[in-house]
Amino acid sequence: MEGYKLLLEERFTLVALNNNEFLVMPISDYLIPADKVAHVQIGNNAEHALLVLTKTGYSAIPVLDAKYKLQGLLGIGMITDAILGLERIEYERLSELKVDGIMQTDLPVIRTTDRFQKGLDLLINHTFLCVTEDDGTFAGILTRRVMLKQFKKYVYSAK
Repeated sequence: MEGYKLLLEERFTLVALNNNEFLVMPISDYLIPADKVAHVQIGNNAEHALLVLTKTGYSAIPVLDAKYKLQGLLGIGMITDAILGLERIEYERLSELKVDGIMQTDLPVIRTTDRFQKGLDLLINHTFLCVTEDDGTFAGILTRRVMLKQFKKYVYSAK
């Protein structure tokens, strides 16, 4: 039993010792770049956004302005809520509604210069995070899946 306890302590100590180096790595190494991420722009209508969401299979996409600065996030649920009438879903409103009127603007954003630990902390409650440059230009997304894969690789290599 004593040997097992020592082995367990050594394993946790090894992970803990290297943990600081791992957690301060820049997240820019792990993001999916903007040119590979589907998005919509301010001024697009909800019909276009729904088409993009449906074709890509994403549940939410970034909303950008003409200068590719992040403005918000738009999801299928937001679009659906916007076209729900009292007695039916009003599909005809899709072409009238603009994405900037129904998007979420209060969202967690991480910068390319932020560290792995900040991304890990925020991804506990989100499947992905929008990543921006310091000036607000959309740089890409950081997904929970990618972060967990990196964390797993790190933990298993620390054995």
